[in-house]
Amino acid sequence: MKRPSWDEYFMEMAVVTAKRSTCLRRQVGAVIVRDNRLLSSGYNGVPKGLPHCAEVGCLREQMNVPSGERHELCRGLHAEQNSLIQAAVFGVSVAGGTVYCNTKPCSICTKMLINAEIKRIVFDAANDYSDPLTEELLRHTNIELVKFKI
Repeated sequence: MKRPSWDEYFMEMAVVTAKRSTCLRRQVGAVIVRDNRLLSSGYNGVPKGLPHCAEVGCLREQMNVPSGERHELCRGLHAEQNSLIQAAVFGVSVAGGTVYCNTKPCSICTKMLINAEIKRIVFDAANDYSDPLTEELLRHTNIELVKFKI
């Protein structure tokens, strides 16, 4: 029996978390961990209590917004954002933690992860989301960005 590494274990959790996504375009999941303990999780979708995009349609599709552009033109939140919000709701500090995500974070999420004092970002190498500003922002930090092969 081969036991998964910690990175394998938490990346699998991020992949499973993505299955809860209500986004019609991309299913993303994120988990935040510190000292090999799960602190928080999140997936992309609309705020609590709002109708899901499957019910009312995708605003981005309706407006013909290409992937990677105009992030504010969306009814949903990103998985990384929801994982940070869930930690805040339950009073859990994520400082010094690692975020595992099945997609590379966009620049907006990266800015939030920087301010939340995340120290490591691990993402699925197969989903290397193209946002040059992400790399530029991280270049000025000590955050480790890890492409993980699932």
